[in-house]
Amino acid sequence: MKEELETANRPDNTAFTQQRLPAWQPMLSAGIVIPGFVLIGLAFIGIGVALFIASQNITVLEKDYTGVEITSDCYKCSNPSDKNCTCKLDFSLSNLFEGPVFFYYGLSNYFQSQRSYGVSKDDYQLSGDLDYFKTPISACSPYQYDANQNPIVPCGSLANSMFNDTFKLYQIVNGTKKLVPFDGKGIAWWTDYNIKYRNPSVTPLKNAFNGTVKPPFWSKPAYELDTSDPSNNGFVNQDFLVWMRRAALPDFRKLYRRITEGDYASGLPAGNYSLEIGYNYPVLSFGGRKKVVFSNVSWMGGKNQFLGIAYLVVGSLCVVMSTVMLIVYAKFKFPEDD
Repeated sequence: MKEELETANRPDNTAFTQQRLPAWQPMLSAGIVIPGFVLIGLAFIGIGVALFIASQNITVLEKDYTGVEITSDCYKCSNPSDKNCTCKLDFSLSNLFEGPVFFYYGLSNYFQSQRSYGVSKDDYQLSGDLDYFKTPISACSPYQYDANQNPIVPCGSLANSMFNDTFKLYQIVNGTKKLVPFDGKGIAWWTDYNIKYRNPSVTPLKNAFNGTVKPPFWSKPAYELDTSDPSNNGFVNQDFLVWMRRAALPDFRKLYRRITEGDYASGLPAGNYSLEIGYNYPVLSFGGRKKVVFSNVSWMGGKNQFLGIAYLVVGSLCVVMSTVMLIVYAKFKFPEDD
C-alpha cells in the first residue's frame, strides 16, 4: 500500500518536472567581467551627466510665508485666533520663468506618513457608499462623530486636516495688478480621481450628506468645495484628492495649480509679482513651516539632483572596481589563464 501511494504522488517523468531541461550557466572570466564593469560604469556616468544637467536647467523659486519673522507681512496672520486673515508675498523675476510653471504649497515638520494618522479615514465612505455616511468606521476616531453624535463626512484625521490656504498671483504692470490665471484641472492622480474616490450617485449631491456634519476644521461641507463645477466637487475635488495622497517624508510639497494659460502659457515674464495669501492653516503649534514653490519641469520631471549624483557615483564605482580587478588580474593571474 505504501509503495502504491508513493508511486501515485511521484511527479511525471518529464524533462520539466524532473529538472532535466537544458540550462546555460555563464562562465565568468576576467575577459568578460572587467569589460562588463567598464561598459556599465560608462553607461551610468552618461545617464548621470544627462540627469544632472537636466536637473540644473530646472528653475525653482521657493518663498517661506509662515510669518515667523516680524518683517514678514504674514506675521500678522500667524496668531491662530485670527480668522480670515490675508497677507501678501512680493517678489521679482529678473528673467523669464519658462513654462509650463507648476505652483506648489510646501509644509515642513509634518508627518503625513504617521501610521495612525494615515489610517484615520473611511475608504468605503470615500468611495460613495451611503451606508458608511451614517456609520463611519472606528478608525476615523476622534473625528468619527461630533459632540451630538452626528456622523462626520468625510471622517478621520487625514480629511479633517486638509490644507486650506488659498492663493492668488498678480503681476504688477505699470502700478496695476494683473491676475495670473491658475489651472487646477488634472492636478491629482488619475487613479484617485477615476477609481479610488467616488461621489454618491445622488442628485443633487447635497442630499447625500443629509444627517451628517462637515469635519470640524473645514469651513464648508464637501458638497460645496466647488459648486461651479460638479466634476470637481465633493470627494473628487482636485485639492481634496491631492491632500489625501499622503507624503512619505515630513518635508514635502503638493501641487496646487499650473500656470499654462493666456499671456503666461510660455511662463512668467520678468517683472514684479504679488502673491495674495488667504492664511488659514496653522503650523506654528507643532513647529512647522509653510512655503510656496514655483517650478518648471524637464523630460526627467522636477528638480532632483540626487538621481543624477547617484548614477554618477555608481558609474564611477564600477569603473574604479574594473580598474582594481584589472590590476589584480594582471598581477596575480594563473599561468593557465594566459
